[in-house]
Amino acid sequence: QLRLVESGGGTVHAGGSLRLSCEGSGFSFHEYGIGWFRQAPGQEREEIACISASGDSTHYVDLVKGRFTASKDNAKNMVYLQMNSLKPDDTAVYYCAAIRTAVSADGVCFIHQESFYVWGQGTHVTVSS
Repeated sequence: QLRLVESGGGTVHAGGSLRLSCEGSGFSFHEYGIGWFRQAPGQEREEIACISASGDSTHYVDLVKGRFTASKDNAKNMVYLQMNSLKPDDTAVYYCAAIRTAVSADGVCFIHQESFYVWGQGTHVTVSS
């Protein structure tokens, strides 16, 4: 069974940091690019970061560029999202999703989110002002 499990969410004050983790199982993790998505209350889900299957390329949307860092450890079937300088606008449910592709991170982020076929359950992040 293809599965992703996120962890690491929580409540922090503005300016604080969190590291989200996403563990994959049931598939060849090293062959899959990963997208990080988030959905704020009352808003549509948006993609914020991507990392290639090998982990050697990353791509970020402007909203999080310079604050968030994605990394991938294929030996452990893990992908991480380090989030620094958090803002109240970062409050959302965060998801990781996987798609089997060899393209770079730019390419992973270009793939429509409906094409990602392995999704985690989401982890809540709340940033208080």
